[in-house]
Amino acid sequence: MAGTRQDPQPTTTDREIVVSRLIDAQPELVFEAFTEVEHLSRWWGPVGFTTTTHSFEFRESGVWDYVMHGPDGTDYPQWITWTEIVPPKRITLLHGTSRDDPNTFESILDFTPHGAATRIVMRSIFPTRHQRDRVVLEFHAIEGGEQTLGKLAAHVAEVIQKGTR
Repeated sequence: MAGTRQDPQPTTTDREIVVSRLIDAQPELVFEAFTEVEHLSRWWGPVGFTTTTHSFEFRESGVWDYVMHGPDGTDYPQWITWTEIVPPKRITLLHGTSRDDPNTFESILDFTPHGAATRIVMRSIFPTRHQRDRVVLEFHAIEGGEQTLGKLAAHVAEVIQKGTR
């Protein structure tokens, strides 16, 4: 039928949290910080949080099963499965409290060269707007994401300074 208009593609903006940071390192090194639990345990999570890993396998369909320990002593069980790994450009993962968590959300991390630096964009897409709003209000997810990327930047700078890879 002439003049038929297609419906616009559905957006996920009302279910997303997007944080980004420019990191003074090449994408390969920034990406590498996600590939080994020894790296992740030094920077993953907001300021004051630490992690204890139960299992870690960085590959598509691999799982990272761990606990985040809050600065107030609260333990937060966490579970991540990697769904797409494209070195050193993209990591896509599912993140929840366990394999069967109905509130599991997807995160897409893009690593883009920016001169001698890397722009990392972390986009988390929640099943519902309500769930996104809840993690923003209750868990301060935007500030936590910004702090996490800040800790990543500091870790990468330390790796460069020490010359350890």
